[in-house]
Amino acid sequence: MMIAKSQLLEMVRELPEEIDIDDMMYRLYLRQKLEAAEKDIEEGRVISHQDVIKETDNWFAG
Repeated sequence: MMIAKSQLLEMVRELPEEIDIDDMMYRLYLRQKLEAAEKDIEEGRVISHQDVIKETDNWFAG
């Protein structure tokens, strides 16, 4: 997944003056995952909450 330089610059502008590198990497990772999730929703790649419950019930049914 790509990010535009302008989006990255805006993200950096919103950061505190000092930030841990791990925190910055986590924020980039989180942004990537959220954008991927939004794309999945837009393209209909979702399952209902009820289907998730049924599937996890099957895991524990043995």
